[in-house]
Amino acid sequence: MAAEIVNPRSDSNTGLEGDVEPVNSAGSVDTVGSDGSVDSLDFDPAFALHRGGKMAVQATVPVRDKDDLSLAYTPGVAKVCSAIAEQPELVHDYTWKSSVVAVVTDGTAVLGLGDIGPEASLPVMEGKAILFKQFGGVDAVPIALDCTGVDEIVETVVRLAPSFGGVNLEDISAPRCFEIERKLQERLDIPVFHDDQHGTAIVTLAALRNAAKLTGRTLGDLRAVISGAGAAGVAIAKFLLEAGIGDVAVADRKGIVSADRDDLTDVKRELAGITNKAGLTGTLESALAGADVFIGVSGGTVPEPAVASMAEGAFVFAMANPNPEVHPEIAHKYAAVVATGRSDFPNQINNVLAFPGIFAGALQVRASRITEGMKIAAAEALAAVVGDDLAADYVIPSPFDERVAPAVTAAVAAAARAEGVARR
Repeated sequence: MAAEIVNPRSDSNTGLEGDVEPVNSAGSVDTVGSDGSVDSLDFDPAFALHRGGKMAVQATVPVRDKDDLSLAYTPGVAKVCSAIAEQPELVHDYTWKSSVVAVVTDGTAVLGLGDIGPEASLPVMEGKAILFKQFGGVDAVPIALDCTGVDEIVETVVRLAPSFGGVNLEDISAPRCFEIERKLQERLDIPVFHDDQHGTAIVTLAALRNAAKLTGRTLGDLRAVISGAGAAGVAIAKFLLEAGIGDVAVADRKGIVSADRDDLTDVKRELAGITNKAGLTGTLESALAGADVFIGVSGGTVPEPAVASMAEGAFVFAMANPNPEVHPEIAHKYAAVVATGRSDFPNQINNVLAFPGIFAGALQVRASRITEGMKIAAAEALAAVVGDDLAADYVIPSPFDERVAPAVTAAVAAAARAEGVARR
């Protein structure tokens, strides 16, 4: 029986990817009610909205009488099963496989909350699933795994894969996330996409292209500094290099990731080999002197003097949630374009602008994987939506712009065909 993932409360405001629960001054999530009961928690609107979960499964075919039942289930279903057994490719036409994505996490890097475990990650995975549906028309199923070993996760997902047309990896901590994605891409012939890496990189590139265009520059003219060498920071650096940026340096908690350091992981050692053509060493703050672009995906605070030391007409993309690395009020003193990860400031770098359309396009053509070309196409399509309305406070469209998902979907599908990974 085909089915559809739906939001059981269609009149509710679900919020957007990247927003987090309110935190108090001590850094913990605020709740309501000293007795800890469910009823007392429901006084908080966030808890009230999440009660019972945010999604359900709904049949897309009627089961009104015995004739419907005999077609939807036995004996009619046997004909379809037998046909698929003889011609496995028919599974794409006669089940939901080609229109559904598994949203997989182990709960180790959930939003700004860290390693909170699989059960506590479910509200986020449900939210991701309904964003897939609302913004891309793609069904998605949240799957929270009670294991954290690389091989355990890979083997589990491989065994689940026959039910899905794609896998969206979510909120898995670095550096394991890189190896998990790579191994799954090697084992599976369906798209595997770690959104914390590539979704963030795609939207960042789209905004950066438009910021450069607005100020009469190209990507090749820019030197960028990225704060954060986790999943997003590494992916953004590699993607910007693929797109032709002039230079990019990445900083972690110990400073610039450079070849002269002896404390680098394998991932960071590889990163050091392809970034930082200027040969910068030392702190993030020192690297910002004269830089054209700051990209923050790490949290923390960048001192105002470091922002002031950037090149004239700089771009500040401070994307940590809920507290940007550079507050927009400070950034606007020195930068030509300012972006954050928050929905209450202009230019929100929000993954929901990318992943629904990317998967919709990949599923539309039954792509075997998501290529670099498909990701570049998504970024270019996203940037193009802004069009003639380009302005300092509008270098990236709103997630609620109805042109976004169709534009990204079409671009990704066309790129998949051009790159030879489309199967229809």
